[in-house]
Amino acid sequence: MQKLSLNQSLQQRLSPQQIQFIKLLQIPTAELEQRIEEELEVNPALEEGMDMDERVKDEYEEDDYGDDYDEYGEYERYEGLDVKQYLDQDDYAGYKMYGDGWGDDDRDVMPVVATSTLAESLVQQLGYLRLDARQESIGMQLIGSIEEDGYIRRPLRSICNDLAFTQNIYTTEDELTTTLKKIQSFEPAGIGARDLRECLLLQLDRKDQDEVAVEVAIRIITDYFDEFTKKHYEKIQRRLDINDDTMKEAIKIITRLNPKPGNTGNGDSTAAYLMADFIVTNNNGKLDVILNSKNAPELRVSRSFAEMLDTYDKTDKNGSAQHKSIKETVTFVKQKLDAAKWFIDAIKQRQQTLLKTMKAIVEYQRDFFLDGDESKLRPMILKDIANRIEMDISTVSRVANSKAVQTDFGIYPLKYFFSEGIATDSGEDASSREVKNILKELIENEPKNSPLSDDKLEKMLNKRGYNIARRTVAKYREQLNIPVARLRKQL
Repeated sequence: MQKLSLNQSLQQRLSPQQIQFIKLLQIPTAELEQRIEEELEVNPALEEGMDMDERVKDEYEEDDYGDDYDEYGEYERYEGLDVKQYLDQDDYAGYKMYGDGWGDDDRDVMPVVATSTLAESLVQQLGYLRLDARQESIGMQLIGSIEEDGYIRRPLRSICNDLAFTQNIYTTEDELTTTLKKIQSFEPAGIGARDLRECLLLQLDRKDQDEVAVEVAIRIITDYFDEFTKKHYEKIQRRLDINDDTMKEAIKIITRLNPKPGNTGNGDSTAAYLMADFIVTNNNGKLDVILNSKNAPELRVSRSFAEMLDTYDKTDKNGSAQHKSIKETVTFVKQKLDAAKWFIDAIKQRQQTLLKTMKAIVEYQRDFFLDGDESKLRPMILKDIANRIEMDISTVSRVANSKAVQTDFGIYPLKYFFSEGIATDSGEDASSREVKNILKELIENEPKNSPLSDDKLEKMLNKRGYNIARRTVAKYREQLNIPVARLRKQL
C-alpha cells in the first residue's frame, strides 16, 4: 500500500550578495586589485573615488558598522529602493575605504611588501627563517638553481657537488631536501618544485583541506597523475568512487593551478611576488594592526549615472515616452546602481572582517607578536578565533587561507598560527610546533653512530612532560623531513 506524504523543510540559501562577499573575503590582496578592475570594467555605475569628507569617514567607522548587515554582507536597506534613494548619493559619492587609523598621507608610505624579481623575493623570505650561516648558504644555492619558470631541475646530487666545489660546504641530499622543503613553503605557491606533479601538490597543500573537492584533487595528483595527464577522468572517477559533481569540481581546482609559478603570466619579470595583507607593528608593547593599503581601495557610486536615472524617471512620469525601451533602460540603470552599492558594501565588510579576525589572532598570540619567539605560540584552532569574533568557522578559514601578515621579524602566512594542541603533564596545552622544535633539537644532538628511534624519542618527550604517542612522533618527524633512525646513522 502506497502512502503520499508531504514534508516541509527549511533551507538556507545564500543571496547573490552573500556569495559575492564570500568570494571577496577569501581572495588575497594580490588578487583583490584585479577583481576590482574587473568590476569597474563591467559596471559603469562604479567609479574609483579620490575624495571623502570627514563626515562620511566617521559614518563608516567600525563601531557603527554591523547594524544593517548579517555575517555574509547582505545590506538589507537596499531592498525596494525608489528613485529618490538612488539619487541620495551623499553616503557613497567619494566613498573611500580605510584601513585602521591610516590617513591620506599614510597611504603613500604604507609598507607594501613587494620585491622586483622572483629571486629577490625568495632571498628576502629566506632571511625570515633565521638560519645559521651554513643553512643559509645551502638555501641561497638552491634559490640560485631555480629556473625562470620556478622549477629546480638540476639534480640535488649536482647541487651538493656545487656547494662542495664553490663554497667548501659538504652536505647530503637529505639535508638539501630539508632546506628545499622550507623554500617550497615560500610565495608564490609551487615554487622550487622538481616536476609538475610536485608543483601542483605544493599548491593544493595550501588550499582548504576540509573541502572534499580539494581532498579529491590531492588524491588525483598523488595516486592518478598519469591518468590525469591523459585525461582518463572516467577511470579516475570509478577508482575514487565519487560522483560527477565532485569530480568536475576537483578537476576545475587542478586546472586552475599555476603550472609555472615562476612566471607572472604577462611577461612582466619585475612583478611583485610578495604582498602582505596585514602589517603588525610593536609600538612600545602596543601591537597595532593595519591593513595593507591595497586592501583599502577608494570606490564610489557614479553620481552622473544616478542622475541619468532621474532623467529617465522624469521622462517616464511626464508620459512622453511610455514605451518599452525607456523602461528597459531604467531597469538596467537600477540594476547597475544596485550592483555598485552591493560591491562597495562587500569590499567594506571584507575590510572589517579581515581586521577583526587579524586583531583576534594578534590578541591570542600576543607573546609571539611582541618578540617573534616561536616557542611562545599557543595552540590555536579556527574555532578559537571564531568564538572570539562571534563568526562562523568557515569565515575564519576563508580569512586565514592565502593571507599573510608582515611583522617586525618577517612575513608569515596566517595558517602558520593555527596548530593542534598537545596535552602536558601540567594540564596545559603545548603547540605542536613547540613539540616539533624540541623533537628537531633532540635529533640534532643525538649520537651520530647511534641515532634515536621513534620509541626512544617518544619516551624522551614523555619525560619532558609532553603526552605524545610514538605514531605522532613519527608523523612530526616526517613533517620535518627527517628520515628514520637507520637512515640517519653515520659510520
